[in-house]
Amino acid sequence: MVFCHGTPWSSWLWRPFAEALSGDFTVYLWDMPGYGRSSKDAEHAVDFGVQARAFAALLDHWGLDRPHVVAHDYGGAVSLRAHLVHEVPYASLLMADVVAIPPAGSPFFRLVQQHPDVLAQVPPYIHEALVRAYVGNAGHRGLHPEDLAELVGPWLGEDGQPAFYRQIAAFDERYLEENEALLGRIDIPVRVLWGVEDTWIPVATGERIVAGIPGAELVRVPRAGHLIHLDAPVPLATTLQNWLMANAGPATNDASVG
Repeated sequence: MVFCHGTPWSSWLWRPFAEALSGDFTVYLWDMPGYGRSSKDAEHAVDFGVQARAFAALLDHWGLDRPHVVAHDYGGAVSLRAHLVHEVPYASLLMADVVAIPPAGSPFFRLVQQHPDVLAQVPPYIHEALVRAYVGNAGHRGLHPEDLAELVGPWLGEDGQPAFYRQIAAFDERYLEENEALLGRIDIPVRVLWGVEDTWIPVATGERIVAGIPGAELVRVPRAGHLIHLDAPVPLATTLQNWLMANAGPATNDASVG
């Protein structure tokens, strides 16, 4: 199984769940280009199209045939495009609070899209305050200081600050429109989880996604915001375990975290 993170996150959000499931499954984590520990070189494109091609190439490199894919936020659009456009086969797809269909983007997100070069030049202490406020707003229960530091850290410094604004500027809703038009082609088991208190992307978006995918089901998670991993870790872990066991059958003995 493979986990896909979103923006402005990294594979760090999925790591505890990957470790918990690694006793039953061979698990893969990755940081998309421009995120987490991956390259933040200004010459490297980071749009949806590039990310989907990178994901397809990575699955081929790993030699994975029909993996179970779990996605959050932006990872929903990336995994859907890899499956629908690049025809990468999956065994199942579980998506949580995903950016997958239009519209998407908070008011701050749209502001950055309009002025990425200006904001990239603000003093580092102002940039850090902006990112901390932005990231902190994604949780419903309030983020633990150590968790907030982990999420904000990759976007600080000479490489991180411009990369933060660059990845937002690269956002193109055209890819989401293409995804939505193709949802009816999906013929694998799909479950969509949504934090009821998600203020970044409303539950209504999850309902639209499920309505467009034959046989898909929506699970609403109470008292959880966009960062469902931190707001509702036990319900999320339980849902993941049950979903994967139902669709993957008995565990093998070669489980690991990649």
